[in-house]
Amino acid sequence: MTTEWRDWTELAASEHLRAPRADDDKYSRGVLGVVTGSEEYPGAAVLGVEAAVRTGLGMVRYLGAERPSSLVLQARPEAVTADGRVQAWLIGSGMSPTGRDEATLDRLERALAQEVPVVVDAGALDLSDAAAGPAVLTPHAGELVTLLSARGVDTDRATVSADPAGWAERAADLTGKVIVLKGSVTHVCGPASGRWAPGGVRVAARVEAPSSWAATAGSGDVLGGVLGALLAGQADRLADDPARLVGLAATGAYLHAWAAERASGGGPIAALDIAAALPAVVARLLTGVGGVSGARR
Repeated sequence: MTTEWRDWTELAASEHLRAPRADDDKYSRGVLGVVTGSEEYPGAAVLGVEAAVRTGLGMVRYLGAERPSSLVLQARPEAVTADGRVQAWLIGSGMSPTGRDEATLDRLERALAQEVPVVVDAGALDLSDAAAGPAVLTPHAGELVTLLSARGVDTDRATVSADPAGWAERAADLTGKVIVLKGSVTHVCGPASGRWAPGGVRVAARVEAPSSWAATAGSGDVLGGVLGALLAGQADRLADDPARLVGLAATGAYLHAWAAERASGGGPIAALDIAAALPAVVARLLTGVGGVSGARR
């Protein structure tokens, strides 16, 4: 088994987007369930939901504690706070594994038990083995150290940062999940198994940020929302082509990086600015590369 690392380009990202068609409704465009935020970090819920909506999907169902739920509805009144059918989940942003109450743990476990794609961030990474459907894990280097430690691998943040590609591969193999190792260059890698590596070659992706202004509080929460929206919108294709999950994850990282660049214009930004810039970046990819909006499915 070999790994082929590919620099993810605008063209590659454009091939993994889906514009709405004339026969779409809010359900066929994708419904994302979201279990994020906490009483201590309610803003993570707002940022993830905001990013998901602005990336493009049919509906967001937010299930969380009272304070983040209230803030989500203030920011995005179209969000639904009732349980129901979803095509994908985003869980864990703005949570701590040591600070979960029973209600939160129950929401997380029920989301993971569904056989739909799930983006697992921050405070739910320790539960990722329970994912019944395709999963994308989104650790930074420090969180990857903890993830690996739970599997008997002793390393440290500096060592991971010195060889992110190698450690992303190792984490993908140990967890059996797609790893999005965040950083100035984000590394996206699936496990080394037949369905992830047709022809014996595992395709992995690097996404280099055009600037470092995205290194700001809440930026990772925005990335989670972008990834969740992409998975919800194309969950039907993942059932037949699980390796596409790597491309969708890389596309999410690409959208996030270039939305930050667009929002910045060379100056400082906040995480919400990244979310606000997402529609323009999506539009560019759908219409500015190879032709006609809506042509990609």
